[in-house]
Amino acid sequence: MARWDFKLPDLGEGVAEGEIVAWLVKVGDAVAEDQPMVEVMTDKATVTIAAPRAGVVLETRGRAGDTIAVHSVLIVLDLDPDAPAARRANGTDKYGAGREESGAMAVGHLREALPGMPGRPSAAIPGASPASAAYFNDKPLATPATRKLARDRDVDLRRVPPTGPASRVTRADVEGFERGPAQAVGAATSSAPLEPEHTLVRAPTRAPAPTAGAPAGSGSGSAREDRVPLAGLRRRIAQKMTQSTATAAHFTFVEECDAGELKALRARLAEPASAMGVKLSFLPFVVKAVVAALKKHPIMNTTLDEASNEIVFRHYHNIGIATATEGGLMVPVVKDADRRSILDIAREIERLSVEARAGRCKLEDLQGSTFTVTSLGAKGGLLATPIINFPEVAILGVHQIKSKPVVRDGQIVVGDVMLLSLSFDHRIVDGHVGADFAYEIIGYLERPERLLLEMV
Repeated sequence: MARWDFKLPDLGEGVAEGEIVAWLVKVGDAVAEDQPMVEVMTDKATVTIAAPRAGVVLETRGRAGDTIAVHSVLIVLDLDPDAPAARRANGTDKYGAGREESGAMAVGHLREALPGMPGRPSAAIPGASPASAAYFNDKPLATPATRKLARDRDVDLRRVPPTGPASRVTRADVEGFERGPAQAVGAATSSAPLEPEHTLVRAPTRAPAPTAGAPAGSGSGSAREDRVPLAGLRRRIAQKMTQSTATAAHFTFVEECDAGELKALRARLAEPASAMGVKLSFLPFVVKAVVAALKKHPIMNTTLDEASNEIVFRHYHNIGIATATEGGLMVPVVKDADRRSILDIAREIERLSVEARAGRCKLEDLQGSTFTVTSLGAKGGLLATPIINFPEVAILGVHQIKSKPVVRDGQIVVGDVMLLSLSFDHRIVDGHVGADFAYEIIGYLERPERLLLEMV
C-alpha cells in the first residue's frame, strides 16, 4: 500500500481555512486523476478540488460544514498501482474510462466555481445505450443529495442528461435515467414543472396527513419535519450577518429621492447604450453617485481596524453589488468604480451578475469592497434596514421607483419617487454625517447631469 496524505492546498492570498461544502467521493472509491473529490468554500466562493493522482480513498477528513485549515490533511489515498481499484481508476472504471492524462498541480487541481456552475460536455462513452450515448459530461453538476442518490442506485451522473437550472442533474433526472432510455429522454424534454433544487439546501417535501391514531409529534423519524445542515454559502452568510450586527452599532436613515430626471436621462441613453451592447439600468448611475458622495465624505469609505484601534481611510473605491443567487446572497465587487464611466460600470455589473448567478465568480471578484449597494428592484417594498457588509461602515439600499403624489411649486403632481435606505456604523459615523452623505447621493440622483460634469 502506498499511502498518500493529500493536504488542503493554498486557496488564495490571505485564506487560512475553508469549509467543506460536499464530498464527491467516499471511502473505498477509486478515483481517477483529475476527478473532482470535494467542494470547499472560502470567502463565499467554492473551489472544486480534484485528485492530482489516481488511487483509492482510504480516509476523508471532516464532514460537510466542517472547517479545515490550509495545509491540513484533507483526504488519504492509496496510490498502489497494483491494487485492483487503483487500476480501475487509471482507466477502466466509470470515472476513468477513456480519460486522457491531466496536468494537475502537485497540490491538487483547483477549479474555481460556485454552486450552480455547469460542467463541460465531452465525447460519449463507447458502448453506452443510445439514450446515454447522446450525452456525456465528465464534470456533472448536482447537489450532494442527488449525488448520493446516484451512488446508492449505481447511476453514472456523467451520462444523465440534466434538466435543472444551469445544467444541473436533478433527482428526477436520476430516477428517469434509472427507469430506462425512454423515460430518461422524456425527463429531459418534458415541459412539466421541475422540482426546485437548491445548491445548498433542499426544501422539505410536504408531509402526508397522519393516519388515525398516529402520534402527531415530530422527531428524527417523523415526516412532519425535515432537517438540513446550515452549511456552505448559507452558513457563511449567517456568520457574516451575525458578525456585522454583533460588532457594528447600526443605525438607519431613510429618505425619498425624486427620480424623474434620472428616469428621463436613462431613457435617452438606453438606446445608444444598447447599440454598444450594454443594457443600461439605474444601478450604474447609483454607483457613480455613491462614488461622488464618498469622495466628499471619505469617512464612509473607511474601516475600523480593531486590533490597532485605528480608522483606515481607503483611497480607492470598490463598490460591492449585492446579488441574489440560487445559493444565497453574494456581493461581487466593481473595482475602481471611480475610474470607470457609467457605461463601463454597467458592463461590469452585468458581467458580475451573470458570473455570480451562473456560479463562475472568481475569488478576486468577491473581495475588496469598500462600500456596498443593495438594490431590491421590483420587490423594493416601503422600507428596509440593510445590514452593513462588515467590515465596511455603511451600506445603501435602493428601492423601487414608484409613482406617487409630490408637491412641486405648491402644486400636487404625480412624481417618480425612489426611497433610499442607508445603514451606518454609529461607532464611526455620527447621525448628522450619515444624513449629509444620504442627501449628497440624493442630490446627484435628482440632478444626474452633475455626474457628467464631475466625471473623471
